[in-house]
Amino acid sequence: MRKLSLLALCLFFISTSKAQDKAPAYPLITHDAYFSIWSFGDGLNESVTKHWTGKEQSLLGVIKVDDKFYRFLGKETKKYKQILPATDQSRYQASYSFDKPADGWEAPTFNDSDWKKAEAPFGDDQNAKTKWNSDDLYFRRKFTISDLSAAKKVLKLNHDDNVIVYLNGKMIYRKNGYVSDYIYLPIADGILKSGENVLAIHVKNTAGGRHLDAGIVEEAAIDFPIVVAKQTNVSVQATTTKYTFKCGDVDLQVSFTSPLLLNDIKLTARPISYISYAVKSTNSKAHKVDVYLGASSNIAVNSPGQPVSAWATKSGTLSILKAGTVEQPILKKRGDDVRIDWGYMYIAVPEKFNAKQFLGEQDANLNSFIKSTYSSEKQILNTKTIDLSTVIPFGSVSATSVEKFVMVGYDDLKSVEYFKEQLSPVWKQSGSQNFEDQLIQANNDYAGLKIKCATFDAKLYADALKAGGKEYADLCKLAYRQSIAAHKIVYAPNGDILFLSKENFSNGSINTVDITYPSAPQYLIYSPELLKGMMNGIFYYSESGKWKKPFAAHDLGTYPLANGQTYGEDMPVEEAGNMVILTAAITKAEGNTKYAAKHWDVLSIWANYLLKEGFDPANQLCTDDFAGHLARNSNLSVKAIVALGGYAQMAQLLGKTDVATKYRDAAKLMAQNWMKLADDGDHYAITFNDKNTWSQKYNLVWDKLLQLDLFPAAVYKKEINFYLTKQKDFGLPLDSRKTYTKSDWIMWTATLADNNADFEKFVHPVYRFATETESKVPLSDWHETTNGKMTGFQARSVVGGYYIKMLADKWGIK
Repeated sequence: MRKLSLLALCLFFISTSKAQDKAPAYPLITHDAYFSIWSFGDGLNESVTKHWTGKEQSLLGVIKVDDKFYRFLGKETKKYKQILPATDQSRYQASYSFDKPADGWEAPTFNDSDWKKAEAPFGDDQNAKTKWNSDDLYFRRKFTISDLSAAKKVLKLNHDDNVIVYLNGKMIYRKNGYVSDYIYLPIADGILKSGENVLAIHVKNTAGGRHLDAGIVEEAAIDFPIVVAKQTNVSVQATTTKYTFKCGDVDLQVSFTSPLLLNDIKLTARPISYISYAVKSTNSKAHKVDVYLGASSNIAVNSPGQPVSAWATKSGTLSILKAGTVEQPILKKRGDDVRIDWGYMYIAVPEKFNAKQFLGEQDANLNSFIKSTYSSEKQILNTKTIDLSTVIPFGSVSATSVEKFVMVGYDDLKSVEYFKEQLSPVWKQSGSQNFEDQLIQANNDYAGLKIKCATFDAKLYADALKAGGKEYADLCKLAYRQSIAAHKIVYAPNGDILFLSKENFSNGSINTVDITYPSAPQYLIYSPELLKGMMNGIFYYSESGKWKKPFAAHDLGTYPLANGQTYGEDMPVEEAGNMVILTAAITKAEGNTKYAAKHWDVLSIWANYLLKEGFDPANQLCTDDFAGHLARNSNLSVKAIVALGGYAQMAQLLGKTDVATKYRDAAKLMAQNWMKLADDGDHYAITFNDKNTWSQKYNLVWDKLLQLDLFPAAVYKKEINFYLTKQKDFGLPLDSRKTYTKSDWIMWTATLADNNADFEKFVHPVYRFATETESKVPLSDWHETTNGKMTGFQARSVVGGYYIKMLADKWGIK
């Protein structure tokens, strides 16, 4: 009864709390690295919704209350009129030089008659019309404007790498680095003029690819009788983000639910989310209500210029809209800052809601909603960006809340390539091969899943609250969907489950071992089977003979192609240690040795490598590779020691007593020697040979959680006491070299504390970062402790590492 009472209390708290949750960005639709839509910023209706990479993937919501319209979701996408088209609109030629020209080359009066002239875009990839392989490109484009309007002018630019842009001799933009798509940059008034103009650009290649395309557009006016709804609350739970709005005399609650319940892998792998609306009158009168949702076909493209087709159809008891690219280049693109451009997005609504569904450009569809005149067109073929629009009538709404919903889904046809074989999504492994049937099942499941998700969310929050306090619990619920949605669930040809991560805004690798390692705590709690799915491919890579080195690979390729390691350098101690430690953790979580026994031969090879090379590591990278190489890394040494202790522990459970004794004795001796070599007075140094330094020894946490007893508790205490003197406003720095940090490692380090008061001292600055940062992107795990700004990375799976304290609690480790 006590547990039920606690659960009921948490459910009551979640449903009635008026405290606004704060996040750098808010998860809306979260399934995998391609199907992941967020609200960047505090107001759901303050900006266009985006893919986690920051590219626009618009969900636009408007509610009609009697004869007034209120926007509650997203923002109208800006429309532009072409003044000087870029190549995504029409072909053009420009003058260019690869050699440095004379001074004044950017001026309108400069004589460029001896420059070459060729078709844009310029670059070194297959899309380039003019090949550019040198370090520098100088570009000039003359154009005439006969009638200059007063509308805001905007530079449209796509460049790789460093760029300086001049318009009529005045510098209007400068940036070091590259962009992966067109960016739109305001041009100050008075620079563009009627008559002849000159756009001049210098691009310098510094590494990797080369690209340049540029044009000028002007903002088209958007004039709809729509006002912005007043957002009154936002609540982020593990599976649901819920907003409330005041829309005149009606209250609107909008919930985004991705039912990622990890005890049900088929459900978690089903790429369908719910957007539900609950409306009620706030006065004594009834009000006529209709709710509009427009979903952009940009959800199904890598870049907005790609041609798409869309259809309106019906299946069973559902009305359905569907869209995808014309080209359908299945698994043809790989990389980091890329989006899916194969498969099909779906918007589905139960027919019982009597919804109107229609296709068209966003502004035309909004006009249709405003005028209540809807297109009956059933398909639009080979066009540019369009909206898939749904209007749900609520009829006359009183003080009793009325709820209706739509479903948003994505059929990716083929999910990943795994050692040259294209793997289908999980839902195709059994039953119907039609995605429409998945939508029908999701519709049937809605009522039950709503209850299951609320119950799970409450239980997760209660457990996190008990383990680490309110701020810790708030961070855990924010991390939950983000971590899962940076993976894809598939099944290997041999039947093994695969839970393949993508290194989001890190390097785009697939199934990186040192991403698996920090992510693991969330899955050790909720689904050890999925943690196995993060490791199975790496085991197969070695056991098949495809990877022949005596330590684990770093990755399986570049997402979504898992055909073998593509990272340029091995991390021998790091990855071998990670795989051994996590196998020991799975053994503890499941209470049996089946997984260890299955992979014992390769685990033994890796343990033997660590025995020889792990204690005093050579000059190599660790998971914090952004910090550079480090020889004699004491924290990496801890990883090797703990891994050997974990290997010995598994050997003992398997009845391999001699092996257990050998490796435990070795690990014990290494730990004693480590304490001597790393000792730096009141703490332990970053390397064995570099005193007056320090670093977070987050790898020690597994000595504590696996109860290996290799290091005395006094070592943890010594480090914790020292770290508390080094904290800054937004966290504990990673080490003494820089002031940036990794928030996942802070959670691991904090779990070494022997009391919750000290643990919460480490959590508070991280909570401040998450709730106060100016970096409005899905939660970054790499940030600056002095100002709370993101250093790099966003939307990565490693925030699953926040669950380490909950894992310790579950395992009864104090």
